[in-house]
Amino acid sequence: MGLAGCAAVGPNYTPPKPTAGTTFAMTGDAAPSALRLDAPVDRPWWGVLNSSKLDQTIRQAVAGSPTLAAADATLGEARQEAAAAHGGRYPQVTGGVGYQRERINVSALGFPGFPSPTIGLYTVGANVSYDLDLFGGERRRVEAADAQAKAAAWRAEAAYLTLTGQVAENAAAIADLNAQIGALKAVIHDDEVDIGLIRAAEEAGGDARSHILGGRAKLARDTAALAPLQQALSLRRHALAQLAGHSPDGWTPPDFTVSDFSPPADLVLATPSTLVRRRPDIQAAEADLHAASARIGVATADLYPDVRVTAGITQEALTPQNLPQFAATAYNFGPQLSLPLFDGGILRARRHAAVEAAKVSEARYRATVVQALTEVADALSAVGEDDQRIASLTKVERLAQASLEDARNAYRLGGAPFADLVNAQDSLDAARRDLVAAQGQRLGDLVTLLAAAAGDWRETPSGKGGS
Repeated sequence: MGLAGCAAVGPNYTPPKPTAGTTFAMTGDAAPSALRLDAPVDRPWWGVLNSSKLDQTIRQAVAGSPTLAAADATLGEARQEAAAAHGGRYPQVTGGVGYQRERINVSALGFPGFPSPTIGLYTVGANVSYDLDLFGGERRRVEAADAQAKAAAWRAEAAYLTLTGQVAENAAAIADLNAQIGALKAVIHDDEVDIGLIRAAEEAGGDARSHILGGRAKLARDTAALAPLQQALSLRRHALAQLAGHSPDGWTPPDFTVSDFSPPADLVLATPSTLVRRRPDIQAAEADLHAASARIGVATADLYPDVRVTAGITQEALTPQNLPQFAATAYNFGPQLSLPLFDGGILRARRHAAVEAAKVSEARYRATVVQALTEVADALSAVGEDDQRIASLTKVERLAQASLEDARNAYRLGGAPFADLVNAQDSLDAARRDLVAAQGQRLGDLVTLLAAAAGDWRETPSGKGGS
């Protein structure tokens, strides 16, 4: 509402221009070989991983997370605050019913010596007040409230995106740890095979007593290495239960393995400009900037006169029976003008503070954009480095396997010392574990990349925050 043709004071908000960048990587960064920047696919970001177990776990976490419940409640609060701000643009009507005892001082009326009676006064009435909002302060206040509600909506989106990222991260870590445990169990099996070779050599008359002790020592050392991995696995499983809103004794997550994930060989990510328009933390920062800009208008309008139209009607009588009579009616109607004459510089200082607050919001917005682009660049570089490392370690493992077979054959025939067998076995064990760790690291880095480059967590790209 408000008078037509009266413009609101203060700056009219203009959204920041999106980044014009065409790539995330810095010159010289490693990057996945099969990468294409294009429009996002029409599915949730983790759908690229093609894991039904992950889909189910994320749905359970979204349904049970207390963090998301708090985010949704915060959004509801912000929307109600915006609704209250909109209500302030309409006429405000109040009503009242009262009764009071009043003593009349007749001496003050020029009748000394007469007793002062005490009477009862009944009142019934209503008042209407409407701010003409000549300079748009109320309109700017509503604009700020709407922007804050939008910021809360995007923060709720960010909470959902963070949760799905954490669930996927822990699921990938569980798969990685299971793979490392499997690789270590394979090492332990090889240790047992080597002990069998040593025993066979001893039975054939070789001097292998010290060799058996060394083989057993290696078996014990490798077996002991299982405990830290199993402990880490338990912590990740507990973390998944917590994310889903359960205590560890109340829910058991799926036992993820690397084979549960089958991401495509080629990656399709949103372009930088698309990411800036869709990532919820960036959109929340922009909405904060919009609200800060509107508050400049609120503070500016406070420097100007305020005109409010008021009207009221009251029925006053000494007895309830007389309240409906016309003679008991009192009314008022007319404009009220208030303007600041001297306030010690308070209002101008508040406007300057609003301008500085908008500068802070703008800086935070730019920092959020840079942080988001950096997160994607970091994850892209990590995945690229992982690909190169996996390729190298695959060759190392293949060569170490061939070397171990040669060492075993030579030792079995008595043509090689035991030290050669031990060294070959250690080399293969290290190569296997390094390769498995690199593959798990790549899966985790890929999850980080997909979450960082995502703008949505739902089944379709249409977002709450943008609605």
